[in-house]
Amino acid sequence: MKITRNSTRAVRIGNITVGDGNPIAVQSMTATKTQNIDATVQQAEAYRLAGAGVVRVAVDSDKDAEALGEIRRQTTANLAVDLQENFKLAEAVAPFVDKIRYNPGHLYHHQREKPWQDKVRFIIQQAVDHDCAIRIGVNCGSVDPAKKAKYDPEDSITPMIESAIEHCEFVDSLGFTRYVVSLKDSDPSKVVEVNQRFAQLRPDVPLHLGVTEAGMPPDGIIKTRVAFEQLIGRGIGDTVRVSLTLPNDRKPEEIAAGREIVDDIYSGRVRSVVKFDDKALNIISCPSCSRVENEAFIDLAQSVKEMTQYAKDYEITIAVMGCRVNGPGETDDADLGLWCGPAKVNLKRGTDALGAFGYDEILPRLKQELDAIIQTKSLAK
Repeated sequence: MKITRNSTRAVRIGNITVGDGNPIAVQSMTATKTQNIDATVQQAEAYRLAGAGVVRVAVDSDKDAEALGEIRRQTTANLAVDLQENFKLAEAVAPFVDKIRYNPGHLYHHQREKPWQDKVRFIIQQAVDHDCAIRIGVNCGSVDPAKKAKYDPEDSITPMIESAIEHCEFVDSLGFTRYVVSLKDSDPSKVVEVNQRFAQLRPDVPLHLGVTEAGMPPDGIIKTRVAFEQLIGRGIGDTVRVSLTLPNDRKPEEIAAGREIVDDIYSGRVRSVVKFDDKALNIISCPSCSRVENEAFIDLAQSVKEMTQYAKDYEITIAVMGCRVNGPGETDDADLGLWCGPAKVNLKRGTDALGAFGYDEILPRLKQELDAIIQTKSLAK
């Protein structure tokens, strides 16, 4: 397959460079608790040895940032940090990483009175001072609320693009161009559309591709492959991540899957002529990461998949999320959503909260709601 890459600019991340025709880098995120230094170093090294160009670590507190310093001393992986909701942590983590990722939609959680521009200016200054690249990461479940309010709730893509473009233009105005952008959704078709539209508007900006909450293998790999084939096949994409729900010792499979998908696309071994079936049961689940507060989430995701097989021919989406950061927002578009806390699983039907249930109680309650949806759909036929 002849692929002509988009002429994006070069962005250095540690000892690799993405964009400008450089090889597509595959990356992943540690799923260990960041303060468990030994486990996090072990996983970062496992990713690096599997071929990861970048390894992302979640930092949610000062103690996480302190642990990151020791992690940096023990691994040669190119490290990225996910600021999540606290932009001020950029100052503590920048000395230890090669890239900082911030989410425009999460800039409103701290110091609400401060303009987002001041917060971004602060993050960029840390990147300049400590030789870091930046990722502007726009996520379907946590879009800038001011952008969402401007558009029809059915249009989830335009607010994402507008937010990304606005931040690109502001960062450009600071004289900083060492950044990449990601626009992610759990729906492969939306991932394709949002990235195509952004690439038309800003063909110079390197793109990091991913399908959020892709789920478990092999379904999660198939969903991701569908999106990547259509984007990379058109020359769009400079780094990628395959987000899979896996136990910690299997997380390097994300790297292997990503490398295989990219290699297959360039070798012409594309499979997305069989369109992803959007007329059947769709289960999405987030990749396990350090924000998961109860590892029973992984077993629960598998149990949901097995229990719901009887509904495989119904156009129903069930989302299983592992934490409180993305879970509440990213289950809104699902028919049924579960987001997991330390002891309880929160159940939603669309945007309506139905209550919190024990891990040993949730499956029967989920089945009850699923049966009600099936009955409604059957009556409507």
